[in-house]
Amino acid sequence: MKYLNKDIKEINKLLKSKKIKPIDLVEEAFENIEKNKDLNAYITLNKEEAIKQAKSLEDKEVDNLLFGLPIAVKDNIVTKDLRTTCASHILDNFIPIYNATVVEKIKAKNMIIIGKTNMDEFAMGSSSRTSYFGAPKNPWNPKKISGGSSGGSATTIAARDVLFALGSDTGGSIRQPASYTGIVGMKPTYGRISRFGLVAFASSLDQIGPMTKNVYENALLLNALVGKDEKDLTSVRREEEDFTRFIGKDIKGMKIAVPNYFMSDIVSSEIIDKVKEIIKLLEKKGATVDYVDVKYLENAVTLYQIIAMGEASSNLARFDGIRYGHSYENPKNIEDVYLKTRAEGFGEEVKRRIMVGSYLLSGENAKVYYNKALSIRDDMRKEFKNVFKKYDLMIGPTTTTTAYNLTDPMDDPRKSFMDDVLVIPVNMAGLPGLNLPIGFDKNNMPIGMQVIGDSFEEAKIYHLASFLEKELNLELNPFGGEEDE
Repeated sequence: MKYLNKDIKEINKLLKSKKIKPIDLVEEAFENIEKNKDLNAYITLNKEEAIKQAKSLEDKEVDNLLFGLPIAVKDNIVTKDLRTTCASHILDNFIPIYNATVVEKIKAKNMIIIGKTNMDEFAMGSSSRTSYFGAPKNPWNPKKISGGSSGGSATTIAARDVLFALGSDTGGSIRQPASYTGIVGMKPTYGRISRFGLVAFASSLDQIGPMTKNVYENALLLNALVGKDEKDLTSVRREEEDFTRFIGKDIKGMKIAVPNYFMSDIVSSEIIDKVKEIIKLLEKKGATVDYVDVKYLENAVTLYQIIAMGEASSNLARFDGIRYGHSYENPKNIEDVYLKTRAEGFGEEVKRRIMVGSYLLSGENAKVYYNKALSIRDDMRKEFKNVFKKYDLMIGPTTTTTAYNLTDPMDDPRKSFMDDVLVIPVNMAGLPGLNLPIGFDKNNMPIGMQVIGDSFEEAKIYHLASFLEKELNLELNPFGGEEDE
């Protein structure tokens, strides 16, 4: 019996009535992962501990909808006694001694960590091909990328191995792979979820978020993840809320903005046409949709490169071969330890970003580049805020193309720019953004649409996304077969 294909409420009823046990779900998840192992979604599996935890839950009261459910965790989120590599050789023997706050939160719901998912090395990339362990593959077509940097989490959800995964989003790293693999991925408001235990790439941009096959389950997982954390000074205290509360409600009267820049000729005509179909549907259902100009969007990628690379060079200074992780074995002196460890341990993309970031932060350059970028980023945030004074939400394409081939060259700067140009503005402004699958291209590859809200308006995003999900009623299982929804 395929329990993990069922609706989450149905699974919960089966668990409550003792018709199934958490071990049944865990065993099914590992069977799925084994069957799909060629997709390379995981770096480390947590089989022994997951089975042990599942058995320990058998006599406990099923007290929430997430109880006993398997979850995958991106490999840059630290897990006590479970290897955390960030998909890098420099950390391929690193076993953390504590849990990230989000890990403690999912454990408090009695969710079961099934394994650590593949990703771009230190989350640097947009195809997951910078991984030391090889790239994960797209379940819709294994010759194509699953996106990055949360590619493994996207792959395992799309392949229906598990219902839930955690990703992280610094410049689109949840939403872009979610678009390429036909799943729902939410990048929450900056500060909404604690970053304690997330291995830092760019501290002012990084945000953990949920990745799921549908909108309701995404909102449900976000409920479990949010909250102020004394261990993360950038986390925000907010009144408790249920992110599922608007799901299933009408959208009549909703005002929606479409930035002209997002609908420009940089985006493939197939994706533009699909988004225009959604706009017509929204208008037919009583929403107002207007095209708007938003200043500074064209500067977002440049700002991102300055801020993210500067912060990355600072954050990655801690990987020195002395405290943890890989270390060069026969150094002549302390300088040799640093140089050889980092030369051996880091991949080419990470080295490039450290070099550029170090230049950007050195001496006067910090004022000329980094401080100036922060100032323009603030202007961009204000521009978004002005739009949200008139509109409830923004929509637009998540990506400029559907997933491309794993064999496409990695050194094409235009391709790299296009991967990021639509998703980065949300990180720059610290806003919440969600990818929703809205259809397929002529090659049956998923097309995603981004729904962007004002700060802390995730519930409003889920409202619109759930409405569209129900209207579109897409078959989003790459292997076909019926899903019990």
